[in-house]
Amino acid sequence: MAIHGTALVHPSAFVEEGATIGPDCFIGPFALIGAEVTLAKGVTVKSHAVVTGWTEIGEDTTIFPFACVGEVPQDLKFNGERTRLIVGARCKIREGATLNTGTAGGGGITRIGDDCLLMTGSHIGHDAQLGNRIVLANQVAIAGHCQIGDDVIIGGLSGIHQWVRIGRGAIIGAVTMVTNDVLPYGLVQGPRGVLDGLNLVGLKRRGVERSDISAMRVAYQALAQGEGSFLDRARHLAEDTDSDYVREMTDFILSATDRSFLTPK
Repeated sequence: MAIHGTALVHPSAFVEEGATIGPDCFIGPFALIGAEVTLAKGVTVKSHAVVTGWTEIGEDTTIFPFACVGEVPQDLKFNGERTRLIVGARCKIREGATLNTGTAGGGGITRIGDDCLLMTGSHIGHDAQLGNRIVLANQVAIAGHCQIGDDVIIGGLSGIHQWVRIGRGAIIGAVTMVTNDVLPYGLVQGPRGVLDGLNLVGLKRRGVERSDISAMRVAYQALAQGEGSFLDRARHLAEDTDSDYVREMTDFILSATDRSFLTPK
């Protein structure tokens, strides 16, 4: 194993041969670090946490007690192939969270971006791709192959169906099951995930210009009530808009997907 001299490893922790522990890391009591794990500078693994598999953890990320990071996928097709988990910098992986490696059939990598907060009991399934600054509240379950954009917030006890895409800046209410793609900046709530407007609070907090917010509200109404199919409305908006935010919405809608969209009310 390679343990940098400034790392602190509790005597009761178990670090397998082959692991790489960067400078200023801290490994707490009874933690387990697997042989193919790489911890970047300043990573903290608290007591009784497990980091295993072919897993890379970015700088200054903290893994809290009883989290299980890098175990094999919950997929009956998995046959022991060597797949990866990559976690970005400054993430907080709270108690009891579970993050799985990828599968050969899904690209082989599960990836979490920077500055994410994964609260107690949250789950990231195999081959999921998460962006930056994502917040998963307690007991959120992200199924395999999902794509979650930057700045998404998902409320507690919610579930995201496999292959679903959630666009940047969307917000999902608590106790919600999402089975279809969610357009960027969408607001989804209700037990079966109804698209119920835009995440206006989030847009204002991020300092989005009033003119862009107004353009997005007009675009949302056009998607909800315009002529033709939902995709036809998106195509017309893409041709007419001058707003980068509206363009982001239409590009997302018109890109390839394995799931249909939640459409505006």
